[in-house]
Amino acid sequence: MLQVQFIRENKEEVIKLLQVRNVEASMIEQVISLDEERRALQAQLDNILAESNKLSKEIGGYFKSGDVEKANALKAQTGELKETSKTLGEQLNVKSEELSSLLYKIPNIPHPSVPAGNSDEDNVEIFKEGAVPELEGDALPHWELAKKYDIIDFDLGAKITGAGFPVYKGKGARLQRALIAYFLDKNTAAGYTEYQVPHLVNEASGFGTGQLPDKEGQMYHIGADDLYLIPTAEVPVTNIFRDEIVSESSLPIKITGYTPCFRREAGSYGAHVRGLNRLHQFDKVEIVRVEHPDNSYKALDGMVAHIQEILRELKLPYRILRLCGGDLGFTSALTFDFEVYSTAQERWLEISSVSNFETYQANRLKLRFKDENGKSVLAHTLNGSSLALPRVLAGILENYQTPEGIKIPEVLVPYTGFNMIS
Repeated sequence: MLQVQFIRENKEEVIKLLQVRNVEASMIEQVISLDEERRALQAQLDNILAESNKLSKEIGGYFKSGDVEKANALKAQTGELKETSKTLGEQLNVKSEELSSLLYKIPNIPHPSVPAGNSDEDNVEIFKEGAVPELEGDALPHWELAKKYDIIDFDLGAKITGAGFPVYKGKGARLQRALIAYFLDKNTAAGYTEYQVPHLVNEASGFGTGQLPDKEGQMYHIGADDLYLIPTAEVPVTNIFRDEIVSESSLPIKITGYTPCFRREAGSYGAHVRGLNRLHQFDKVEIVRVEHPDNSYKALDGMVAHIQEILRELKLPYRILRLCGGDLGFTSALTFDFEVYSTAQERWLEISSVSNFETYQANRLKLRFKDENGKSVLAHTLNGSSLALPRVLAGILENYQTPEGIKIPEVLVPYTGFNMIS
């Protein structure tokens, strides 16, 4: 979340940047007002506690000198101060909770390069690469290819669980596993340390990375245990560093991990969510970085270049979008989306988001490092999908289809053990 001191010192700039997200200035005014009330209560409480401590010392002196009457009179006075301090403490707690609750509802301020806009239609394409293959006239979308070659069974998944939980079969399962292994190998070769993390997190972890309270309706909640199924590996991986002071010399910290991801995706209907386009359970390989604030945007560029290299090796046509304010994630300062072109569906499919959260998550997590002067400084956190599997798989099935079957990208053949699905 945003720091109150930063808001106070940069009020006009914060209001201006949040307007790019269509956030009302009144929320910032309310933060400052609540903080002033909190500070006033804190000052009163500090003065009373100081006075009470002073009187306590005097009482001891009077008792020692034998002036019991004077000592008892001061004791009565400290009793009144104690009651007042108790009342002020309760008021201070209420005001602090109100302030924290409001801060949790304010999104991150966008980077100055984020364009204004209301929806994904206002995102800006900044790069495009790869030739779109010319398919035969009878080319099929991936959900029909999956059925034709018996590699993904959507009906069986619906029978077992419900819509949005596909079953991968035979070469489909093998291809899925190949993609996971390939992505992890690429990431570890680029200096990321592989972690295996829990697929369930507690409420504190959800608040730490900003999924709560913003995305509560999209997460599966296990009420009996008050745990949440993860929407992405970003949540457990980043929370490794909650309440930690890492050494400056350890930066950057680079972690990759594979997990299944669970999202309710409430209200998602229509042709654009058919097949693998939008699922309630899907696999994803994530990269997470903890960076020095001076280096985080250079690191973001490096993450973008890393994902580009993967897509080039897969030989899939892709483009990169700079997200506008209205489409920017709640915790992000700057996000680049990668989209693969689906030739059979004749549209772009999002397959990765790469984001810099600056200090927004770190402030929630209390993730800090000590600088050369021994001062605790909030780190910057970043994350990206490298990659989300369903739409990558959809792109491979559709773009690599031939009359003889579906070719396997050359880079994946060592992982699959076969070069054709037929």
